[in-house]
Amino acid sequence: MADPHEIGDAAAELDELGWGALWIPGLGGGDILGDSERLLRATRNTMVAVGVASIWRHQAADMAAGHARLQSTYGRRHLLGLGVSDPAAARSAGQPYRPLADMTAYLDRLEQAPAPVPAGERVMAALGPKMTELAGQRTAGVHPFMVTPEYTAAAREQLGDGPVIAPYQAVVLEEDPGKARAAARDFLSVFLGMDHYARNLRRQGFTDDDLAHGGSDRLIDSVVAWGDIEAIGTRIRAHHQAGADHVCLHVVGAASAMPLPEWRRLAPLAS
Repeated sequence: MADPHEIGDAAAELDELGWGALWIPGLGGGDILGDSERLLRATRNTMVAVGVASIWRHQAADMAAGHARLQSTYGRRHLLGLGVSDPAAARSAGQPYRPLADMTAYLDRLEQAPAPVPAGERVMAALGPKMTELAGQRTAGVHPFMVTPEYTAAAREQLGDGPVIAPYQAVVLEEDPGKARAAARDFLSVFLGMDHYARNLRRQGFTDDDLAHGGSDRLIDSVVAWGDIEAIGTRIRAHHQAGADHVCLHVVGAASAMPLPEWRRLAPLAS
């Protein structure tokens, strides 16, 4: 875990380097609003986006109140990402798992709060077509995980021109194919065993063989961008050409939990 002061210094540098948004994870719970505020306090221009908060671990009323305070204090630079996670998360909250109905109800509560969260200030970690449709109707758009540019193109066709599409893109700054794919598998293997992610990969055309043993080379190469800066840039451009408005980069396989050297190398791609 990085020191909070180190995190603040890194955020300030990334802001100066021109990164348009800093995304922070949230499905594991924790003090998401506090984490967001530390980054907002350290920066002047960049957005701070939660990618994403589990609706099972954060009460809608608390999130609405906290989001409103951050927007008022820091110049409306906070974006609230939401996800329904998986059945295990619902069970841990003592609830049945009905993802579409559960997310709809959570959005209702955000809108009924004393300080409502506007639709344009929230996104959803939608993957399937029904959840993607809901995101297009009730939020600014979608922030899908572990998807290809072809998925981005299909989402744009479904959603039309209005909603935002901001795919997550794992990157490994390593030119050796064996090392790059090993780092990607180390990170992705746990997600490949989760049913909702596996289903979405199958919808994208991958087979059970692709999902086995940490992911086939075909799968890894399709959902992880690896290589030099030019190779990473090619993948980012593919998402944009497919209809993405923004691509969220996550460096994996780095020596540090806070890969500032890699972020610096990637900064030219942020413009």
